[in-house]
Amino acid sequence: MKLRKVTAASAAVFALALTATACGGDDSGDGGSSSSGGGEKIKIGIKYDQPGLGQKTPQGYEGFDVDVATYVAKKLGYEEDQIEWKESKSADRETMLQRGDVDFIAATYSITPERQEKVDFAGPYLLAHQDVLLRADDAKVKSPEDLNDAKLCSVTGSTSAQNVKDKLAPKAQLQNYPTYSACLTGLQNGAIDALTTDDSILAGYASQSQFEGKFKLGGFKMTNENYGIGVKKGSDLKAKINDALEAMVADGAWDKAVKDNFGPANYKNESAPKIGDIKS
Repeated sequence: MKLRKVTAASAAVFALALTATACGGDDSGDGGSSSSGGGEKIKIGIKYDQPGLGQKTPQGYEGFDVDVATYVAKKLGYEEDQIEWKESKSADRETMLQRGDVDFIAATYSITPERQEKVDFAGPYLLAHQDVLLRADDAKVKSPEDLNDAKLCSVTGSTSAQNVKDKLAPKAQLQNYPTYSACLTGLQNGAIDALTTDDSILAGYASQSQFEGKFKLGGFKMTNENYGIGVKKGSDLKAKINDALEAMVADGAWDKAVKDNFGPANYKNESAPKIGDIKS
């Protein structure tokens, strides 16, 4: 009887061990899928230094582009903690997409024919206009033509300054800086005369409390800038992102994001553009 009891107990322990091993094998195969949607991450490119649009802060990431990207990611099945943010400087965006460094980029990325040869775009999701930021006491620049002989700053890889020189002020002295923040410092200390890029970006800078009263927008609508979400050429994400953008407009989240991020600057934004409606 004693032998039979020991044998039965051993069999029970052995069976329990097999069950535990099987369960352990399943857990390692899932890679933690029950808590993190398969343990996957989505890599999204944004700007890190554009207040109101894409900015890295001690608390995290904020701005209109960040809100749009977060909404799109959720529609694609990713929660906020599954997003891996990547800094996407203007000169690096096409390369980052082509190499697969990111899944998509939402970084004030204007849709142009030249860029469409290299990457695909979903959207547009915002229509901005090129403008200039000036020192508040500047009385000389009253029109784009007044930028002739002025030191005009934009960032490396951006088309903004070249647009002004080619079409409006051929004698403008172009100054390429690595970031808009660097341009802003140059404008503040007098090293440059004007910073040019999209009015949405400029409004974000001008609205910061530390710069209140120091800068002003020129108010020139020099170009149409159709912000799109960049994806790798041929990616099936394009259609899915377009669906997400349409949903964002339909449920009011787009309007809320505009108010939350541009409201303090009293930015006069255009209505949400229709998908595929690219203004020339």
